[in-house]
Amino acid sequence: VKKIQSNRITAVQGDASDLNHLDRLIDIIRETKGRLDIIFANAASCSFARFGTITEKHFDETFNVNVKGVLFTIQKALPILVNRSSIIINGSNSSNKGDPDLTVYCATKAALRSFARCMTVDLKERQIRVNTLSPGAIDTPLLRSMG
Repeated sequence: VKKIQSNRITAVQGDASDLNHLDRLIDIIRETKGRLDIIFANAASCSFARFGTITEKHFDETFNVNVKGVLFTIQKALPILVNRSSIIINGSNSSNKGDPDLTVYCATKAALRSFARCMTVDLKERQIRVNTLSPGAIDTPLLRSMG
């Protein structure tokens, strides 16, 4: 963001699973921009665990970022999201297939796809479009570090 040097972009660091951080994010957007035209909800936590070894901590951490964070980011932004705007949720093709050792991650991405379908109906009167992108694996340092 610093390299772009645009007054149209504001970077806000926070934890998508922490509702207080989301409140701060929306407050900053409201104060600096006044409104939102597009939300690109892109939060992800991914770690491997065989089905028989999934712990409550693993489950909670993954769902808190991937599902809770996305849902409440969008919900908290609704008051400043203009009619006829767009919500784009970053899903994964893992929501449609089984990936080894990624049971919880795949379930979170399937939940996002389902949320998007329901939000489309709920936000129809405001003509807000809701779409889910479902890319495959993207070569990033994070992906390479996972093996």
